[in-house]
Amino acid sequence: MKPREIERQQTQPQALSVILHLDPELFWFQGHFDVQPLLPGVAQVDWVMHYATTLLAPGFRFHSIQNVKFQAPLLPETTVTLEMRWQADKQLLAFSYQRHDGDARHTASSGKIRLCQ
Repeated sequence: MKPREIERQQTQPQALSVILHLDPELFWFQGHFDVQPLLPGVAQVDWVMHYATTLLAPGFRFHSIQNVKFQAPLLPETTVTLEMRWQADKQLLAFSYQRHDGDARHTASSGKIRLCQ
């Protein structure tokens, strides 16, 4: 189950920005965790791969994670911006999720994923 997409911008063929709202009813929040639900890292990577292989790098698929860092939890009812940049020559996808706090943005997670054909 994907989050509700609020806005999408692709000003360059290799760069994409998607604003998402994390609905508390998302499948990913169920049972992760009972006291304070948070979005699992596997869901974040799944969404990155969805947008990357649909819009930035069609025909490519997951090869490996070069690095990933989860700095702050993504909670229900949060608005986030997913930023992605595709480096076709290196077959490398860089991404970050930024939590919205009013007009401010705070990085919640980031990483690099190697793709292959």
